[in-house]
Amino acid sequence: MHRYREIAVAFSRNGFGYLVKELGLHEFLSLPKRMFTKDRKEVQTKTTGERFRYFLEELGPTYVKLGQIASTRPDLIPADIIKELEKLQDHVTPFSYSEVKQIIEEELEMEMEELFTEFHEEPLGSASIGQVHYAELKSGEKVAVKVQRPNIEKMVRTDLEILQHIAEIAEHRLEWAAQYQVSDIIKEFSTALLAELDYYYEGRNAGRIAKQFNDVDYIRIPNVYWDYTTKKVLTMEYVQGKNLLDLEQLHKQGFNTKLIAERIVESVMQQILIDGFFHGDPHPGNVTALPGDVVVLMDFGMVGRLTPHMKSNLASLIIAMMNQSTAGIIKAIMRMGIVPDSVDIELLNADVELLRDKYFDIPLSQVSLGEAVTDLFSVAHHHEIKIPSNLTLVGKALLTMEGLVERLDPDISIIDIAEPFGRKLIIERYRPDNLVKDSFNHWTEYWELFTEAPKHIKDVTAMLKKGKVPIEVVFPKAEMFLNKLDRVSNRLSFAIVLLSFSIIMVGLLIGSAISSQSSLLWDIPAIEVGFVIAMLMFVWLIFSIFKSGRF
Repeated sequence: MHRYREIAVAFSRNGFGYLVKELGLHEFLSLPKRMFTKDRKEVQTKTTGERFRYFLEELGPTYVKLGQIASTRPDLIPADIIKELEKLQDHVTPFSYSEVKQIIEEELEMEMEELFTEFHEEPLGSASIGQVHYAELKSGEKVAVKVQRPNIEKMVRTDLEILQHIAEIAEHRLEWAAQYQVSDIIKEFSTALLAELDYYYEGRNAGRIAKQFNDVDYIRIPNVYWDYTTKKVLTMEYVQGKNLLDLEQLHKQGFNTKLIAERIVESVMQQILIDGFFHGDPHPGNVTALPGDVVVLMDFGMVGRLTPHMKSNLASLIIAMMNQSTAGIIKAIMRMGIVPDSVDIELLNADVELLRDKYFDIPLSQVSLGEAVTDLFSVAHHHEIKIPSNLTLVGKALLTMEGLVERLDPDISIIDIAEPFGRKLIIERYRPDNLVKDSFNHWTEYWELFTEAPKHIKDVTAMLKKGKVPIEVVFPKAEMFLNKLDRVSNRLSFAIVLLSFSIIMVGLLIGSAISSQSSLLWDIPAIEVGFVIAMLMFVWLIFSIFKSGRF
């Protein structure tokens, strides 16, 4: 409850107090009304993106990491908010050496003196999930030891549980939350964040990408020391590369920044289009250079995976973009995602045409491949075509990579470098042996369908004999029609009852007046009792009709 309150206060403090009320959080947290009715003046001067970033930073590591993960989904989140999310910093003070020592010794089941000849108490860097220390093994290798922050997993899981609950409340109370399926998005982000809490996962990612470049001497991936690695401790080769943002020092020391940029692009395209397993966040902090213009890739907590089908469709999309083929682009998008029955192909075609005009008649060297892919995925999302998260991560990775290489070489053409990889993948798709393999897979599916057909026919025949054939009738705006029909019938009932009541009462009054007799029947006031009963029934009917709201 304390954490719920902190979240509600953070909402209010950053100008989202109205959400506290709309979500009903104030009802069980007993928050004062002023907390969610007025925003402070300093908040009103900030953009929505800035306020959202401050909100995440205020709530700590879990929300900062979720914000960083969310920044990889430009198909879901507006560009102005993405821009602010990319500025998110962990702002976490290092935890003590005594805690580092305790965690390492518990995880590796050995004393520090038995593991290392040297271990620097001051960390090389500190983040929300863990921090990195320089050390030397007994065997003499220089290593970087990443240690997970104490109790971070428990805190993250608690925050994610609360966030999931809030998302489910939002879907019940807010139409836009239900439309965007917020709880599913939170589940997806949570899975990505929990994966980063397992250093085995990061180590395996590094090993897998290293295998992609076994025969390439200008791409370097630090080795993982598995004997010194657990879920909470990751020990990797210490590689001290040069900062790629310091262009002046790079040029002074003889680095060829143009060549480094080309190698970075080639390595990313190799990962995405050929191997289908790629570094999801190639920002300057995760990419450095060694003498000889060797590119070093580090930190593999966020990676993307593409199936052969995804790779093929992505290559088709890139080729269609280069050919400025609207039909080819739409075909690739339709193959990539889950397309709802309600999609309007003509509107989708018009939106893609508008997007094509944005890049029309622009030299390929000036086109941002990452931006173009992201724009297309945003159009797909607008039409409720669900693009797999690994494909949207491609767009984010390309954008991040482009931002880095364009600083190293402003004249670089990403598309020119990407084109051979795309064409290689297309050629690979139409190789005779692959065509035969695909045909065999299709025939296997057709054969299964053929062998199962008699059973399905038998089931349908049995239902026909019983007269139990399910029929689904789609009636657009049926609910609106039924509501109107209900209102008409209620009004008709009201009119009939009112008329009947009037006729009965008039008859009774006239009869009583003509006979000039008392209305007592066996000493029972029949007319009066009937009048009371009829009146009660009439009032009950009127109340029911008005209560239903369909009069």
